[in-house]
Amino acid sequence: QVQLVESGGGSVEAGESLSLSCVVSGNDMRFRCMGWFRQTSGNEREGVALIATNGRINYVDSVKGRFTISRDNTKKTLYLQMNNLTSEDSAMYYCAASSPPWGVRCQIDGGRGFDSWGQGTQVTVSS
Repeated sequence: QVQLVESGGGSVEAGESLSLSCVVSGNDMRFRCMGWFRQTSGNEREGVALIATNGRINYVDSVKGRFTISRDNTKKTLYLQMNNLTSEDSAMYYCAASSPPWGVRCQIDGGRGFDSWGQGTQVTVSS
């Protein structure tokens, strides 16, 4: 496992943007699928976006065209650019890393393959 620390959350108005970052400890980020998940109180965790080691990117339908996930293995950092935010995007956002065997096979549904999680950063969007 690796240690993950998110930052960049906050409170914004609908239509505005936020950029999340996740710093990864350790030396093997390049072997791990990386993802962003979110959760609201009383609801199950939802996969938002992932980027696999082969460059495959998946988004949940609700954020397609608005969110962009990227990674910089040299800087050991994962990013999530969120544009045109709505109140439905309000949640605690978590960074996640897969175990190396799941680097290519990771799945956004159910978070299959992800075994390391950050503490989360809160995003609140008011309408």
